[in-house]
Amino acid sequence: MNTSENMSPEELEKLRYPIGKYDRSQPLTTATLEEALTSLAKHPAELRATVVTLSDEQLDTPYRPGGWTVRQTIHHLADSHMNAYIRCKLALTEYNPTIKPYEEALWSDLPDARDGAVEMSLNLLDGLHDRWVLCLENLTAEQWQRTFNHPESGITPLDLAVHLYAWHGRHHLTQIKNLRERMDW
Repeated sequence: MNTSENMSPEELEKLRYPIGKYDRSQPLTTATLEEALTSLAKHPAELRATVVTLSDEQLDTPYRPGGWTVRQTIHHLADSHMNAYIRCKLALTEYNPTIKPYEEALWSDLPDARDGAVEMSLNLLDGLHDRWVLCLENLTAEQWQRTFNHPESGITPLDLAVHLYAWHGRHHLTQIKNLRERMDW
């Protein structure tokens, strides 16, 4: 794998954001929300299919120079999507709750994320996404506009949060798929 010393800033950025950065300004429609729910529903199986044959050595390979390993990325997806699920439930049951951010980089360096078997997080994502999609699939237009307050990014409507996390899953899945392709795994 190339090191960051012999890669251009553009190449490093493409490894970091293979599907591009999330565009918060794009309009959200019923169709885009349906696509997001479909993406969330399929994500655990797609992730599992992408990583199930990887060895421990491959799982401990960073997806880019200076980036997380595949193992850390899988555990990060579970951590992140658990937080997102709870944020959605809070938005649906409280008036504009202020949510608690977390230090994802520090979480990814804890022993469970650095060294833990990926099967734990793959199993967690299976059940989590089943519950999350079930919770969301019959929301009314008014419920999709319920909000939570993120101390760093401000008021976030539920439809935007769900769309963002569908992107988030595709983003990390593509990082892993691209690594597999570059490494010919």
